[in-house]
Amino acid sequence: MPQPSKVLGKAWADEQRTLRVAKLQVALRELLATSPHFTFEIGCGHGHWLTAYAQKFPEKFCLGIDLITTRVERSVRKQTIGQINNVHFLKAEATELLDALSPEHQLNEIFILYPDPWPKTKHHKNRFINQENLARLAKHAPNGAKLHFRTDDLDYYQWTLEHLKQNPDWKLLETEAWPFERTTFFEERMKAKRDLITEKHSA
Repeated sequence: MPQPSKVLGKAWADEQRTLRVAKLQVALRELLATSPHFTFEIGCGHGHWLTAYAQKFPEKFCLGIDLITTRVERSVRKQTIGQINNVHFLKAEATELLDALSPEHQLNEIFILYPDPWPKTKHHKNRFINQENLARLAKHAPNGAKLHFRTDDLDYYQWTLEHLKQNPDWKLLETEAWPFERTTFFEERMKAKRDLITEKHSA
């Protein structure tokens, strides 16, 4: 039987999450009012890759999120200095932002570059890639939308590959080329590039 303190702690955490999702809903309604279909990067780091991508493709609206305040601040500075009007950065947790999206908001492209691999087995539950989160992404992705995943960690690559194979909403594109390259601060420190590209294809 759960301890009362743990039950109360979970209730408080759930309440705080609900408040954060509600706040994001307000922000996203304004931010995506004229660009409901967008490119989404989970874990944008310092914004190097997404700002370069937005400059390369000015017809696309790009949204990047990260949980670390200083990273988001640096990303915003790049956007401001470069006067790049088709990219925006938010401090947000990925599942909370996905839960805050309205039905009209559509993820045309999704990029997950070098996410935390949580290498210890006991921490695997913290990995973003799982069936629940793949369903979250699919809920807001039209057929033909692409999910791009890159890691240097072989175990997380294999983990992601297996989860994608098991998921009915995403089809692996084994011969698809990576759409855009820009070496970032984080990528310079990585030992390998292991890529997976999938396409939303459910009815």
